[in-house]
Amino acid sequence: MLELRGINTYYGNIQALRDVNIHIAEGEIVTLIGANGAGKSTTLMTICGGTPPRSGEVLFHGKPIQHLKPNKIVALGISQVPEGRLIFPDLTVQENLDLGAFLRTDQDGIRQDMEYIFDLFPILAQRKRQTGGTLSGGEQQMLAISRAIMARPSLLLLDEPSLGLAPIIIQQIFSIIEKINADGTTVFLVEQNANQALRIANRAYVMENGRIVMEDAADRLLANPDVQKAYLGM
Repeated sequence: MLELRGINTYYGNIQALRDVNIHIAEGEIVTLIGANGAGKSTTLMTICGGTPPRSGEVLFHGKPIQHLKPNKIVALGISQVPEGRLIFPDLTVQENLDLGAFLRTDQDGIRQDMEYIFDLFPILAQRKRQTGGTLSGGEQQMLAISRAIMARPSLLLLDEPSLGLAPIIIQQIFSIIEKINADGTTVFLVEQNANQALRIANRAYVMENGRIVMEDAADRLLANPDVQKAYLGM
């Protein structure tokens, strides 16, 4: 479904990604783990068009997308849940969700997806007239995920969904990610919480200093002594 080939991304003269190669098959949960500042968020921004690569290719269903604008990439079926959630705090839950469907015209499908979201996150149905800024951190994360789903993506990109959340909420969010995947959405998960991410992923990549240094099945990386020492605190 998605392939990064020889990606080199820069911020000015500073190189953030170095010859990155990643592939994601349809139906998978793939995670990218690494320390803060390793280049994980830049990888997502490169896919989404926010920080286009200086060289290399981003292929979606075999077609290059690295020169497309972000709105065109969303229209193809890629949605991102950004780090820090970045909901619209002065808009209601309902208005945030409506903005997620901004590019869509299929009103019946939009209504169905809204019902799907309220089934996933009943608390959002209860809070749909509240402004986003009045929600708890966990509720804001639920809203950010839901807003991305309203674009009806085939590939969902998640950037640090556990950031700043209580352990019980983290468990709930990761369970929902598994449910979204089981319902047919491919997931690319960037996460510092390597233990949680590796437990739900099919495959995983480890990034250090802008490079992919390891790739394997998630369960094998979870059992890898080097990964345990560096990222799992074992």
